[in-house]
Amino acid sequence: MNILKLIGRDEVLFKSDISHHEEELSKIVSSSKFLVLGGAGSIGQAVCKEIFKRDPQKLHVVDISENNLVELVRDLRSSIGYINGEFKTFPLDIGSVQYDAFIKHDGEYDYVLNLSALKHVRSEKDPYTLMRMIDVNIFNTIKTIQQSKQNSIKKYFCVSTDKAANPVNMMGGSKRIMELFLMRESLSIPISTARFANVAFSDGSLLHGFNQRMLKNQPIVAPNDVRRYFVTPQESGELCLMSCIFGENRDIFFPKLSEDLHLITFANIARKYLKEKGYEPYECSSEDEARSLIETLPEKGKWPCFFPKSDTTGEKDFEEFFTDGETVDLNRFENLGIVKNDPVFNEDHLDDFTRSIDQMKHDLTWNKEEIVKLFFKLIPNFEYEDKGKYLDSKM
Repeated sequence: MNILKLIGRDEVLFKSDISHHEEELSKIVSSSKFLVLGGAGSIGQAVCKEIFKRDPQKLHVVDISENNLVELVRDLRSSIGYINGEFKTFPLDIGSVQYDAFIKHDGEYDYVLNLSALKHVRSEKDPYTLMRMIDVNIFNTIKTIQQSKQNSIKKYFCVSTDKAANPVNMMGGSKRIMELFLMRESLSIPISTARFANVAFSDGSLLHGFNQRMLKNQPIVAPNDVRRYFVTPQESGELCLMSCIFGENRDIFFPKLSEDLHLITFANIARKYLKEKGYEPYECSSEDEARSLIETLPEKGKWPCFFPKSDTTGEKDFEEFFTDGETVDLNRFENLGIVKNDPVFNEDHLDDFTRSIDQMKHDLTWNKEEIVKLFFKLIPNFEYEDKGKYLDSKM
């Protein structure tokens, strides 16, 4: 499957930047020890592959998914083979006491890269998954940074999202709050991060869902009005590694908007996808019609689709990688931009947020409205609107 063609591009995005810095990049990686957290997700696996192929002294990968770690190992062995350094995987929950014991026992790394995240807007639909999103995206990050400081780690990298720039959903808001905590932590350890576009065909994404729908002989549904930028899995790994290795303290790397990066609707990708699979998209007027035609249309070379307008909570009309108030460096790299941050944060607000969340968890009772109010206190320009409808209510 030609992912570039499906997302409307002919060229890989960071080819020249990687090529110009490959000698230095390989030299640093081959002489360093890495810990990758959340390393078995789509972005994590891409990052691990970028590190692995440059022969690090040590690469440890932690992820909550045992199955995805198995696939990571099989992928690396089948594509690259082996490295001279130490390579191990650990199916651990970063928030667990077992992980804490693991770090206490080892902890000898030069770079820690945190790719773990709850990334779906749909995860904010109820107060319980929303609280887990806060734990994973914010407090696990703080915890692993503090552990990194205790172990004298050279550099900490974690992934943010384009949705943190002028956020309109709780997922983007959680990542923006994470960035504010990073500003405070950056006073005592070098930290860099990255915001980037949708990763095409990453696990759990709508595009990955296209594969699943075809395997299960089911219709394809996609919004016709939501336009997004896409990067390939490899590009996501390259962006993260470049930020980790070359980012200065508090830098946020992002893909620079250029003629090589285009906005495209999910519906248009679905049309391209089906044509590459040998089917003509047949656009239906409802979910029911699409479901009813799946048994008869494919044998005629057509695939039932439904391309409605988006009406769920948290969908942004457009994507942006930085805000008007942020200082941006567009000159250092050809296709990588950098947000340059000063350590600006409100210590009292951060502490109040932590205390409030801790109290809610201690009492085992909270509601979404209370959490939303805390988000608005830390993000005054937060444009969140709960429409009462989430993606789980749609096909």
